[in-house]
Formats: sequence, structure tokens, C-alpha cells
Amino acid sequence: MKNTYLKDFHEGRSLDAYRHFGAHPEREGVRFTVYAPNAQAIQVIGSFDDWECEGHEMKKVDERGTWSLYIKGVKVGDSYKYRITQATGRVVDKMDPYAFYSELRPNTASVVEDLSNDSWEDAEWLKSRSKNFDRPVNIYEVHIGSWMKEEDEDFVNYRKIAGRLIEYVKENHFTHIELMPLCEYPFDGSWGYQCSGYYSVTSRYGTCHDLMYLVNEAHKAGIGVIMDFVPVHFVKDDFSLSYFDGTALYEYPRAHDADSQWGTANFDLWKEEVRSFLMSAASFWIDVYHFDGLRMDAISNAIFWHGNKQLGVNEGALDFIKRMNFMLNEKYKGKIMLIAEDSTDFPNVTKSTLDGGLGFDYKWDLGWMNDTLNYLKKDPVYRKWHHNNITFSMAYFYSERFLIEFSHDEVVHGKATIINKMWGTYEQKFAQLRTLYLYMFTHPGKKLNFMGNELAHWREWDEQKENDWFLLSYPAHDAFHKYFALLGELYTEDPTLYEKDYSWESFEWIDADNADKNMFSYLRKGKDKDYVIILNFSPNMYRHEVFGVASKGSYREIINTEWERFGGTLPEQPQQCHAARVSRNNKPYMIEADIPPFGGVLLEVQKDE
Repeated sequence: MKNTYLKDFHEGRSLDAYRHFGAHPEREGVRFTVYAPNAQAIQVIGSFDDWECEGHEMKKVDERGTWSLYIKGVKVGDSYKYRITQATGRVVDKMDPYAFYSELRPNTASVVEDLSNDSWEDAEWLKSRSKNFDRPVNIYEVHIGSWMKEEDEDFVNYRKIAGRLIEYVKENHFTHIELMPLCEYPFDGSWGYQCSGYYSVTSRYGTCHDLMYLVNEAHKAGIGVIMDFVPVHFVKDDFSLSYFDGTALYEYPRAHDADSQWGTANFDLWKEEVRSFLMSAASFWIDVYHFDGLRMDAISNAIFWHGNKQLGVNEGALDFIKRMNFMLNEKYKGKIMLIAEDSTDFPNVTKSTLDGGLGFDYKWDLGWMNDTLNYLKKDPVYRKWHHNNITFSMAYFYSERFLIEFSHDEVVHGKATIINKMWGTYEQKFAQLRTLYLYMFTHPGKKLNFMGNELAHWREWDEQKENDWFLLSYPAHDAFHKYFALLGELYTEDPTLYEKDYSWESFEWIDADNADKNMFSYLRKGKDKDYVIILNFSPNMYRHEVFGVASKGSYREIINTEWERFGGTLPEQPQQCHAARVSRNNKPYMIEADIPPFGGVLLEVQKDE
């Protein structure tokens, strides 16, 4: 191994450790290389020698703990492990931390894999991709194993599902697919968030090349693909990274720091070799699988010790995050998206590292999600006392580049699905759901929805069951699904709703204070077009309701959430509202509009010349 590479690795600055560590086919065999500085001895065992270590003793190739061995006759598809005599003298069989593939659970061996691929056809896509600050981003979050099941098969296959998934995503006007974690993991119920193999695509859904096929086909269809990545904690299972060489090699040495709230082990993000391991893993999914971005899970638990602000900032983890984001941006020339799941109010998460920020491009707006859903759970009689649940988001929105989301976390563990969180009867729930999504798609910020949200799913998500596709045979669900797709089309096709997302110029309240009527009205402003949006979260019909506007002219109704084709009760007879020169809401003109119960309207401004 080159000394220059090892220098980068030990200094925590490597983005390609996977090119040097792990199992790599060479000539007529495979070279195995692993980092285990405190091991007394290591043998390679595997299917190629009936799991005997006779004659396959690894050699320490440097004084800092790198071991390596070339074995002739080993081939792609052979399974293997490292038999490690740990610092304590205990002998344990471990998977390869840098393995590219693994056996299907419950088996835990690593598998030799060749990742070379000359079948990519996405060169033009890769050239044109960006961070999408001034483009629409409408993300479909998918758990690949439960989106749509294959009959008589335990798991779907990346390759087989690609065509159906991509066609569906395009029909519903999503711009990106976000795949929940695909790093190998032992427990199905962790959904991939308790990883064991950070370079090993989970074998549940097919091969490495099957996943490459899915990403390639998505890119050919103009769809981006984001990987959900977990850089904060890993499984404690004995076959994996935990006490790999008999010491706390990947985790913190103190149990108080190492033990996470999920029963996993926290990575010691102060260690340079751990930083190289994780930074290289992040780069690996972009390099090898052509992912267009990474959504980083549980960043709150990196910023603060155990995610608890009272325990203080974890400065070492913070330094790691900044370095990782800076180096990824440098390597990919600012063309990949880095998204933080962070529930804290820690500042400058999406500010450049050069300006003192953490260097993410987007941050999930968990505050918006919580406030909005808590408001809509309430009886409308009491909503006026919680009016700021809806207005508050715009008070802080421009402090970060926020992505607003209804993710998988909101539809599990007894929280109820999005439609089931709505107050009221069956019909009232649907009416409010339609208005909620009009609000979401006209609120500044990029968008994300978990699979099933677009169907108005009643049942909470279960990773063992597919989406309830039969719901589309019910008129209310079918109408909502089409309405959801129409909102996606409007959002992705009209620059007014995305081009100036993070500029103060893009949004203006018309009336943020109409708490007594549970009503909100605002303006979305674009370069060539403006929209007036009015939301009524009360059960009352308001006729000839007056709103202040800045421009004379007419205001044409584009969407009314209560139109029959969307599942409502009103015939589709678009309102044409004409501005009168009467001051209202501190604006020089006013319009009158009819606003249905639990309904919303979107009006296009047609200014007089």
C-alpha cells in the first residue's frame, strides 16, 4: 500500500479507503486488507477453504495496524470472514468492514464482489446534475422492500422493480427517489438504520449490479436518486464493527459515550481512521452507484452528545461533519446534494463550511412538520389558539435552506398516518388533507413525502407489507391520488413555486392573523407570475371573503380543493376575482372570493398592463 494513501487515512482525510481496504480481485486471486491495529493475529477464512484458516495468515504491513494477504484461487462470489485474535486473546470471526457485498441475513459473512461496470448510460445526467437550489425538488421516500411486493417472493429485486417504480415516480411528478438505507443490516425491523456493512449493499433486494441498474434507469428517465446514509451509529452485533480488534476501534472507549439511544454503538467521530472510514463510505455510494445526494440520518446526535443540547456540543463530531461536507463538495464540484436530518436549532447547518457552517445543502424542517400536523389534529374550535403553528415556519424559514417533509417517521409507532391525523369525519379528513397538501406545495422549500402519503394511506407503515394499492379502487382515494399528482405537476412545472425558494422575495403574507376564522392567505411571487393562496382550516363556508392584494387586475382560480374531480362537492366553475381599489390588509386593492369549508384556493394573478 502506498504510504501517501495511508497518511491520508490516518489523518482522517481519505475519501477512497474502499479502493485499498477490503477484498479486491487481483490477477488469479484476491487481496484482502483490513485495519486492526490491536489484533494479535488475523486469518482469512472462507468458502474457498471450507472455513479453515490453515496457511491464510495475514501480515501486518505497517506499524499502525494495516494487515494484508493475497490468496490465489479466490474468486468473485466466494464468502469470507476475518478470524481475529483480539488484543484480549479472544478469537472472533468478523465481517469485512469494507466488504462490497454480504450473505443474506441471518448469515453474516462478507462476499467477494467485482464492482466494475461498463453498462452505465447516464453520462449526460451526471454532467447536468446540481444542488438544485433554483430547481424543483419533489422527493419520493421509498422503502424498497415494501413499496410493492413480488408474489410468492420474500423480497423484491432492485432490477425487477426499477421499471414500475420509475414509471410511477414520473407519473406522480416526483423529481427524486430517496431510498431508505441500503447498507447491509441484520435486523429487518431497523429499516436499515442499524447498519453492519457500510460498503455492502443489502443482499435482500438483489446484487450490486441490480442496484446500479435501478439508478441508471432512473437517471435515463430524468429522475435523481438519493441515498439515506447513517454516519452516527452502527450495530453492536459481534460479527460486525463492535470491538473489532478487541478494543473500541470504531466506537467511543467510554460506554456512556458509546451507547446510543437505539441500542447501537455511536461512532467515535474524533478518531481520524473512523472519519476516513465514514467519509469514504459516503463517497463510495456516489462514486460506485452514482447516487445524486445523501440524506444524513440523526445529525442531531452528532452535533450534541446523545442529541441532547444540555450535554453540550460534540466538537469532534462537528469537526468531522464539516470536513466530510467540505471534502465531498470539493470532490464533486458542488454537484451532489447533502441533506441533514436535524431536529435541533443549532445554527448554520446549511451555511458553507468556508463561512463557519456545517456545509449541508438542505435541512429537514421537522419544526414545520410537527407544528402543522399538531394544528390539524385539533378540533377546529380550538385551532384559533394555535394559529401560530401555521405562521411560525416563515418566521425562521430563511435562516436555513429547509426541506419540508412528511417522512416515514410520521406514519409509524402509533402516530397515525397523515390522513388519520386530520380531525373529523371521513369526508372532513379528506378535505383537510387536500388543503394541507395545497399548503405544502405552495410553501417555500423543497418537498419530501413518504410512499403511501400520495394514496391517503389509512394503515400505518409496516415494512413487511406493501402499500395498500387497493385503496385506488375507492373514489375518494383515487381522486386524492390524482389531485396529489396535479400538485406535483404544478410545483415542478411552474418556477414561481420553486425558483426563488430561499429568497425573501418569494413569499409574502396577505393575512397571517385571521385566527378567528382559522384562515391563512399569502402570496407566492415569481419572476413572471404571482399566486394568491388562501387556506381555510375551519368547517365554515366563507362567501365573498375579502383579501388585500397589491395589484389591480383579475385573479383566476386555478385550484379549488373542493372541486368534485379532487373528491370534493363543488362543480368545477373557476372563480374570476377582480381587484377593486379598496385598501385591505395594508394593500391598495382588494378581491372577494368564496372559500369552501376545510378548503383552499389558488388564484393566478393576471395584472392589468
